[in-house]
Amino acid sequence: MNAKATPDAVAPAMPASPKPKLGPLGAQPALSETAAMVQQTVHRFAEDVLRPVGIQLDRMTPDAAIAPESPFWAARKQYLDLGFTIATMFELEPAERAQVMSVLFEELGWGDAGLAISIGAGLLPAFMAAAFGNRFLMERFPDTMLGCWGITEPDHGSDSLDANRMIFHAQGKYGRPNCVATLDGDSVVINGQKSAWVSNGTIAEVCILYCAADSGDGPDTQRGCVVYVPMDAPGVTRGKPLDKIGQRALNQGEIYFDDVRLSKDYLLAGPDDYLQAVYAIHTFANSIMATVFAGTARSAYELALGYAHERKQGGVPIIRHQSVAHRLFHLARKVECSRALAQRVVQYNLTNDPPALHAGMMAKVTSTQHAFEVASDALQIFGGNGLTREYPIEKILRDARASLIEDGCNEVLAIKGGFYLIDEERL
Repeated sequence: MNAKATPDAVAPAMPASPKPKLGPLGAQPALSETAAMVQQTVHRFAEDVLRPVGIQLDRMTPDAAIAPESPFWAARKQYLDLGFTIATMFELEPAERAQVMSVLFEELGWGDAGLAISIGAGLLPAFMAAAFGNRFLMERFPDTMLGCWGITEPDHGSDSLDANRMIFHAQGKYGRPNCVATLDGDSVVINGQKSAWVSNGTIAEVCILYCAADSGDGPDTQRGCVVYVPMDAPGVTRGKPLDKIGQRALNQGEIYFDDVRLSKDYLLAGPDDYLQAVYAIHTFANSIMATVFAGTARSAYELALGYAHERKQGGVPIIRHQSVAHRLFHLARKVECSRALAQRVVQYNLTNDPPALHAGMMAKVTSTQHAFEVASDALQIFGGNGLTREYPIEKILRDARASLIEDGCNEVLAIKGGFYLIDEERL
């Protein structure tokens, strides 16, 4: 028997002009129970610890920011106490791991971009050892040890990430590498230096070093190697911490290697696996950068939204002015776009083999470009106040600007990503 539906049986009455509020992560579909717990826990940590500590470190000299009494170390210990380890991440199913990692790093980026990158870079040695299934390196270098990723060199920046020479000009030459690992029997001997842009470079306990390899025929940058270097090994020294415009909470600096000799047990990838190792770490790093700067963009947007409700001009809160409401809409739109793409790419890359480096590049370029644009337009809403240190928006703008260069400058990533779109069968 077919009964005719009544209005009450269809749906509750909707308000004539509904204005639903979005959640803490915007138009985010429901999170898993684990991801929701992570989001709430890390947001509190980001709000209570990362943001205020990041502001403190921004106003300190680079040397003071890493001194034993610096608030950096207390903040790092508090993060470790949260218990979000690589081991616990790898216990999750890939799809759940992707959601948890996306939420985790967005919240860290919301708190402070520089400290979020420090945490992310610090995990890279442990993450890569787990990804490659190297039990010795996993046990020797747990993620409680602060890590760094040494790949860029004084004479080689973003081109270090183009190890397969995909976008090299036909007449181009890589030139002399600044750091070489000589494979000598059962040992690896390292000489040279890595550039001042190594995140955590002057404070890390372990370096996952990507460099040219010499197997007896001279240095080869396309058949390089990946070596785990204990930073207290004989022959390792460090430069001064870098003094820079943005992400001042993120320690960066040079590392020097003078006849550093290690057992081949410390080799994660030899010449035959080098290109795969570059692809793997670059894919992961770009994907995580995307989530971090979705959070940074969100922090700028939320500050502007709050200020627009408080600041009055012309007798009304400025959010009542059409131009401000219009600007805020586009800030919110860019945050949503960045988050959606970042999460989508992280999930794709953690659930597909092989992952897609160009997808990671798309997410990184989109999210960092949006973060800079959102921070700039948010500062405009603050007006003159936004230029002062009384408000955090000027710091967020400086932090976001640095992201357009980190982990491969966006211009090079776009060129290399575009080359990955070439379908040889159609040419």
